[in-house]
Amino acid sequence: MYYRFLILAVLLFTFGCKKKGCDIPEEVAKIPVQVEIERLEKPFYGADTREAMTGFLDKNPLFAEVYLQRSEYPSDSVLMRSLLPLTNNASLDTLVQEAVDKFGDMQPEKEQLETAFKFIKHHYPDFDPPQVKTFVTGLGTLGNDLFVSDTLLVFGLDYFIGKDATYRPQAYEYILKRYEREKMVPAAMLLLSNRFNKANLKDRSLLSEMISMGKAYYFVQQVMPCTPDSLIISYTDQQLVDVHHNEGRIWAHFIEKSLLYEKNPFQIQKYIGERPSTPEIDGKAPGRIGTWLGWQIVRAYMERNPNVTLPQLMADTDYRKIFSESKYKPKKK
Repeated sequence: MYYRFLILAVLLFTFGCKKKGCDIPEEVAKIPVQVEIERLEKPFYGADTREAMTGFLDKNPLFAEVYLQRSEYPSDSVLMRSLLPLTNNASLDTLVQEAVDKFGDMQPEKEQLETAFKFIKHHYPDFDPPQVKTFVTGLGTLGNDLFVSDTLLVFGLDYFIGKDATYRPQAYEYILKRYEREKMVPAAMLLLSNRFNKANLKDRSLLSEMISMGKAYYFVQQVMPCTPDSLIISYTDQQLVDVHHNEGRIWAHFIEKSLLYEKNPFQIQKYIGERPSTPEIDGKAPGRIGTWLGWQIVRAYMERNPNVTLPQLMADTDYRKIFSESKYKPKKK
């Protein structure tokens, strides 16, 4: 089913994805949002005594409470026994220095976040952007790759240093490809979409999971309009060319196998979960292909319903209605 296009087709497709819908309206651009990214990796790993660590925690109360969960420990002494050994770990010192060297002043991420937060405030005027921090987690020892709450966003920079890092996350290669710097902010916005993306917990069909994730990707697309689809869903440019070309055949698989209203979690995971490929369709079909289809359904729905706002879409849990009104039915080529 899948085959390779000429490189020109890939370049044209990629160029189109980067430019389409990239203009930022004046009413959005003028929304007052200023992002400050506070780098916490050096001051944290420099706090190698109890007194210094206490000073760090007191100086960063939101990070200490929300991220390090300071109040969950019976005492600061117990917390110190977890934190202080890390500050004397040479391997982590290496990751800290590599993160500093890799990310510099993080101006690209600052600009991306400011634009995304402006778009979110445009759609949700009461939105209060979270504080943004960076940290070196010890590849999971003190947190995950990304942390997003209503008040705090933390980038675990050691995950995103890249293939030249001395130490890398213990993950399959197809997962490691997602830990690239340019995918970091889109991934954070995907997590942030959970705040607005309402779900119908009584409907756990494959279609509902597809559309729920499709809404999340659509949210990122709307708040980061200059970001290529490949960085939002973490497919390669060639994978995107292939799935678009074979969209009708992929859709036919779901229809012919009567998968849309499937409720078996094992079956659903085949099309939604993390996998290097979806061999049930084709050996070269990427994993999470159901979420990509859900994104296309949501796009079709919004194109057919231009009066529906982003907040209305994100609050809508009638997945069957969204599917029905999308009139989504790509043709086999």
